Amino acid sequence: MNSKQRMMRAIDRQKPDRLPVTIHQWQQWHLDQYMGGCDALEAFRRTGLDAAIQYFEAMGQFWIPNAERYALRTPQWQDEITVVDPDPDHKIVHHRIVTPEGELTYKTGADRKTTWITEYLIKRHDDVDLIDRYMPVAKLDKKAVAREYDRVGDAGILRGFVWGDQAGCWQHACCLMDVQTLIVETFENPDWVHRLLRVLLDKKLRFIEESLVGAKFDLIETGGGAASDTVISPKLHREFCLPYDREMHQAVHATGLRTTYHTCGGMMHILEAIVENETDASETLTPPGCGGNVTEPDRVRDVFAGRVAMIGGMDQFNVLTVGTPGQIRAEVRRLFEGFGRDGGYILSASDHFFDAPVENLEAFAEAARECAY
Repeated sequence: MNSKQRMMRAIDRQKPDRLPVTIHQWQQWHLDQYMGGCDALEAFRRTGLDAAIQYFEAMGQFWIPNAERYALRTPQWQDEITVVDPDPDHKIVHHRIVTPEGELTYKTGADRKTTWITEYLIKRHDDVDLIDRYMPVAKLDKKAVAREYDRVGDAGILRGFVWGDQAGCWQHACCLMDVQTLIVETFENPDWVHRLLRVLLDKKLRFIEESLVGAKFDLIETGGGAASDTVISPKLHREFCLPYDREMHQAVHATGLRTTYHTCGGMMHILEAIVENETDASETLTPPGCGGNVTEPDRVRDVFAGRVAMIGGMDQFNVLTVGTPGQIRAEVRRLFEGFGRDGGYILSASDHFFDAPVENLEAFAEAARECAY
């Protein structure tokens, strides 16, 4: 069984020949510092991991390195970008967006590892009107996607996103407004929050219709860490995430593609909601050492019970980066027996890492190959 077959069988909640093993995304920092600057597909090959290649073009995320190169502009949405400091170790970028009815601004900072928001786009309730009327939606080059899909081939799967700064509506909204402010708005102005989420969902549904129909992806990522139960309560999740997530998943499924719902934080109190949002898979099964709360793999497996596949679980900092090969092997076995003994599980680092030794990644892959069904 090749890597693609193995991973797709797990996503379809079945048992492959052995435990699939991968990482969430290969960071350019790690590729440059530890892998000699090779690309992600080659890094998967060198370490013996099953490939999960992320396709970022036209996805709209502000946090992609040098994202200003891909900024969307139309006559009614003029994104005027000023690179205040181009130094990649403390890059500062300011955005001034001009529309026919007003202006919006936001700012970002970055280093070689990540990007963060220093000024949020939404500052007034009326700003959502400008987003609704004028914010453009990217379109994928499906031929380019097909070329990448063919390049990955049997080495693994090609993953895409739903367009936006983040794929989920709530997570996207948290890139436009500070999450604490948005939480307060859910109590003081819930109708306005629902309007914002509906505006974002309508744009995402448009992207799905225009760009995902006929696109050669194996898996489409939705959700986001701001929907985790370590950020918002299960009650808020059910009101402000679940209905939008479900509608998005239904739209993606209508294209014939599968979804994975990303919660890079707590999820133990929203497991049933994840089932109800109709996703095919749930990630990242994050342990406490990485900011999550997944300490009971058996409980997660029992709730999902063949209805939702699972991806993630490995502590990328305390085990994968600083652990010994023996500790990595023991953790792989624990995760396999907890999440994966009935199939439907892809073992993965629960999210990004930057300094994991190559030999630890090789030990990670080798230990998973020993977990046969």
